[in-house]
Amino acid sequence: MKVQGLWILSEIKDIEVIASGRGVHIRRYLERHYGPGRRRKMKGIAVVQLADGTTCEAEIHWYEAHGIGRRDFKIKRLIR
Repeated sequence: MKVQGLWILSEIKDIEVIASGRGVHIRRYLERHYGPGRRRKMKGIAVVQLADGTTCEAEIHWYEAHGIGRRDFKIKRLIR
């Protein structure tokens, strides 16, 4: 899956919910761009390929909602 100039090469593992409902601070932005839904901010670990071609494991964060799916992926830190 290609996300903002990088590729997620593996399944996302160790998935955790960071925030949900009112705890998702950019709720209004997400609803304007993707429509209403039950929002959750999630984090997990996956193997990614960066824009320069480097492959490494990274912690990624994203938002998801039922019926809409996963949106707005971000790399928070590189693990290896």
